[in-house]
Amino acid sequence: MRTVIWVAIGTFLVDQFVKYIVVHLLGLPRVGAIDVWPPYFNLRMAWNYGINFGLMAQDSPLTRWTLIGVALVISAAVVWWVHVDPAGRWQKIAAGLLVGGAIGNVIDRLIYGAVADFINMSCCGINNPYAFNVADIAVFVGAFGMVIFSNDKKNAS
Repeated sequence: MRTVIWVAIGTFLVDQFVKYIVVHLLGLPRVGAIDVWPPYFNLRMAWNYGINFGLMAQDSPLTRWTLIGVALVISAAVVWWVHVDPAGRWQKIAAGLLVGGAIGNVIDRLIYGAVADFINMSCCGINNPYAFNVADIAVFVGAFGMVIFSNDKKNAS
């Protein structure tokens, strides 16, 4: 369980540190965009009031608090699952990534009212209109890892 907690704390701190740099030190909300390595890696400020790809993107307190509640329930369920079902090292790391990323986005919703998304990547003539953040990457990798490294030992019959 310590692995889950330490990975979650580390993920959360990295996410919030990067967001602080981008939002406050670089002033991305003010400038809107910074081309770092066009078109492959750019910073594009996007306040995400909903979930992935702008789904449920109403800027309302009900949506905000519902998404905070859902993220906290899922995080608690993941921690409980790893605690009850003995997990291997990689699954614990994956759980920590998922929980740390989810809590990072919860803190954004509490502080800013929306999730601060800013990483934009495009390639090969395709202009990607979406942005994401470090927490989103951690949640995706963590969820994927939870599935890949699961301890499911059911017999196929």
